[in-house]
Amino acid sequence: MTDLGRRTAVHAAAVLFDMDGTLVDSTVVVERTWRSFADRHGLDVARILAVSHGRRTEETVAAFAPAGVDVRAEARRLIAQEVADTEGIVAVAGAARLLALLPAGAWALVTSAGRSLAEARMAAAGLPVPPVVVSADDVTAGKPSPEGYLTAAQRLGVAPHRAVVFEDAEAGLLAARACGARTVVVGRCAAPVTSGLDRVADLRQVRVEPTPGGGLRLTYPT
Repeated sequence: MTDLGRRTAVHAAAVLFDMDGTLVDSTVVVERTWRSFADRHGLDVARILAVSHGRRTEETVAAFAPAGVDVRAEARRLIAQEVADTEGIVAVAGAARLLALLPAGAWALVTSAGRSLAEARMAAAGLPVPPVVVSADDVTAGKPSPEGYLTAAQRLGVAPHRAVVFEDAEAGLLAARACGARTVVVGRCAAPVTSGLDRVADLRQVRVEPTPGGGLRLTYPT
């Protein structure tokens, strides 16, 4: 890392992105989905939304569903609802520009959404899907487990400590830190895990350029 006045420069072999809240703003859909779940079962939607971000749907359902509810069936219902509902989904500011600057083999998507949902939301936001996607379908343990980020680094052929992760949610930030990657907070997450981490308001602030030997140089304000 090199301090450039008000900007920081980071040299990396790859960039790993969370999806919801980092590349894609799906807030309105997420709120609609969990509100329907809460209404069906007489639950407090605010409590659900407080912990659902960054976690796999089935894990959130399991945490809140009343006794007797088929967790897997309920999760499948919610996921199908989300895949079909893309109204209001937009790209996070700067995401399209940043992804266009990255070589295809130098970045990956690591999301708590399943593959079909990830593809639907990236398409709705007008963003490309990279060759390497690690979704909820590809891991045995979701975020905050580092499994997804470790898997993405392995598939890209880079050591985790040579990757930079952009994340916006507590569960994802815990996962990114645990995998050993340099971690950058996108947005306003104020959980204890953000202590000491770099932060950007959105992706408009991030610049990237290739370096000799195939690496990347990222800069952003700190």
